[in-house]
Amino acid sequence: MSADSVPAQPSAQLQPGAAGEALARLLAKGINGSTKEYRDCQSAAQQRLDALGSPHSSTTLHLDGALQLAPRTFLPPDAEGYARLRQLDTSLRMIEAAFPQISTDTEVCRLTSRMLEEAWRSRALTPPREEQQISDCACSLCSRLPTPPARTLSDYSWRQSAGRPLTNKTWPYRRELNSVLTGGWSWTRQMNDLERDLGHRHRFEDDILVFHEYKRVIDTIDTTRLTQLAEARLAENFSTNSARALVSGLFAAHKRSVDEYWLQQHDAGSVILPQTNPLSQSSYSFLQMLDCLFWHVSPDTELWQEEHLASLLLCRVIDDMVDVRADALTGEISNFWLADMPTHTKALYAACAIALVKYGCMPEAHSPMWNTWLMTTTIVWMGLTGRHALWFDGITEGLPPAQDCPLCDLQPNPCTGILTHGTTLTIAPRPTAPALSTRTAELSARCRAQYPQTWPLFDAELQAFEALHGPWYGNIDSTWEILRRTYIAAVEASSAAPSQARARHVQQDAGAVGSEKFHTLHDPQTGREDTTLLAYMFGCAHPHFLWNATGYRPTSLAGDWLDG
Repeated sequence: MSADSVPAQPSAQLQPGAAGEALARLLAKGINGSTKEYRDCQSAAQQRLDALGSPHSSTTLHLDGALQLAPRTFLPPDAEGYARLRQLDTSLRMIEAAFPQISTDTEVCRLTSRMLEEAWRSRALTPPREEQQISDCACSLCSRLPTPPARTLSDYSWRQSAGRPLTNKTWPYRRELNSVLTGGWSWTRQMNDLERDLGHRHRFEDDILVFHEYKRVIDTIDTTRLTQLAEARLAENFSTNSARALVSGLFAAHKRSVDEYWLQQHDAGSVILPQTNPLSQSSYSFLQMLDCLFWHVSPDTELWQEEHLASLLLCRVIDDMVDVRADALTGEISNFWLADMPTHTKALYAACAIALVKYGCMPEAHSPMWNTWLMTTTIVWMGLTGRHALWFDGITEGLPPAQDCPLCDLQPNPCTGILTHGTTLTIAPRPTAPALSTRTAELSARCRAQYPQTWPLFDAELQAFEALHGPWYGNIDSTWEILRRTYIAAVEASSAAPSQARARHVQQDAGAVGSEKFHTLHDPQTGREDTTLLAYMFGCAHPHFLWNATGYRPTSLAGDWLDG
């Protein structure tokens, strides 16, 4: 597209509120269907599980593909919104002129930013659809939704974007990059790069979006100089992924400016923002695509692959699940639990995220694509930073029964069609390994000796894990130290009377042990094994502390902007 052909007002050709439909058409045109190699790996994984036991009766739950659903029509942007979009469009035209290869990416950015502007204005000026928040669904998932605990402002003092410093410095460039935040990027790339090194392990110019997104990090980084450095390197050595990172960085900066604009309007009393948002299932999914599509650099051959997009979206769902109450305070609009969609749909999305964590524990999941460790590393990274409610909200009074638990019996599923044709979850009795392997048996023995009350549950989860994963060959000492201070500590705390202080201790110590032991997950011999087991225990194991983060009800809780 030439500069002369770009309208003065971005997307002016669209009818008000039509950005979502245009984005849906663009995504439908660009998404590639699942590959035969990926389907063959899924089939091999299922055959291996079926061999562990006789077939059992099962039930299914279906989630429609987001592209099949009409996005909700929002109000058009206001004058300030159009001004922000014009400024964004000027930058996008410069990138398009230099890098025409990513014209689809820049158009996704235009449409997503337009829809974001529309959604914010609709949230501010349209009464929330309260009837959508009420659900009398009695399905196996909705009937297990937890009651959200009461919250006060002091409950959110732990939320720090910069994270804890890592004991092992994975980024050699500058001091301020030695944080869990950027360490997570480097770690995920390292996990992917062990077999196929694409050279992405330490390329911070591809992650310019990190520095736009997190205000606390920006306080110590000269983003203008870093942007100039990245652009200069692009001019010298073209990188499609680096150009995409610039687009993502522009979107992240635009998103933050929109967030702050409406929060300022709320703070000034010009509008009253409800602790809900008008996003439907489709509009939520579309809005999230650019917010996460280029976070984790992947080869062009799989960037728009259906299974790749599914993992990106569900990683964002997990992040939204655990940050939901903080987002209610900060005003963050792109949170699915705050979204104006039926509770049943939200529960299905959360269940899909758990099913994908299970699928990521299977060795067959990691061969077809380069970027296959995203879900497993995401859930472990979250569990070891103390940045969210995974343990803090997970401490409930008593443990739910494990027998006939639909969450335990969710079958592993890559949820490939979550954007396109839909995905069907299967609930059936889970297989277990006939006997624990040597190293896993040692973890079980340590639990039996030190925590005899928790041992039966822990041992059963190890058997379920090895049914998915096969024999485990990880680092016994470091994995045990992490598990006893996270999962086992949370189970022990749940067995006693409720205590916010004890819950708080577990949550904080999860970040402390992450700081101490995170470096062990970089070991090329045992790091993947350790990561997989931790992902299972943090995301799939009974009593499903991750699921306990799904409870939410709008309240009158108010506060400062925190990181908003």
